Amino acid sequence: MKNKKAAMEMSVGTLVTIVLLMAVLILGIFLVQKIFSGGTDAIESINTQVTNQINQIFSDQETKLAVAPSSRAITLKRGDTPKGFAFSVRNQDVNDAQFSYVVNADDISKCGSLTKTEADSYLLGGTGSFPLGRGNSLDLPRLVRFTIPDGAPPCTIIYNLVVNEGSSAYSSAQIFVTLK
Repeated sequence: MKNKKAAMEMSVGTLVTIVLLMAVLILGIFLVQKIFSGGTDAIESINTQVTNQINQIFSDQETKLAVAPSSRAITLKRGDTPKGFAFSVRNQDVNDAQFSYVVNADDISKCGSLTKTEADSYLLGGTGSFPLGRGNSLDLPRLVRFTIPDGAPPCTIIYNLVVNEGSSAYSSAQIFVTLK
């Protein structure tokens, strides 16, 4: 008789354990879902802020090229996730036009033995093209990122962003990238 009572207590204990584990699993899934949705909201907020900053720069009717951050200075850590800058272009011509852009290393004099080819290899999205209607600007700013390898020297590289309308130069800006 004692053996049957022990078997009954073990099965009740197992059921209680299973119910508690299921409750913890459901709570864990709920919390993970909340964390990821918060991360998505943060990214959308950042995208909105960049777009608002660029639109604010374009409030001046003479501006052809807007870069965010407006200081055009970026500090990057070696081996970190790719980060960079965003830019937008406004077509001030009376006709629709095809624009292209290229980002190249311009000044690497403070970087020791680093070559311009190596500095250019850090770029993601360093070239591209897009059409723009007359008087319009890009709906979504273009993003240029940098992947800095662990072996990169700590220094400041000056990159040139050149935007062309067709085959002629339209606007340009310098971007100061400090590697740490």
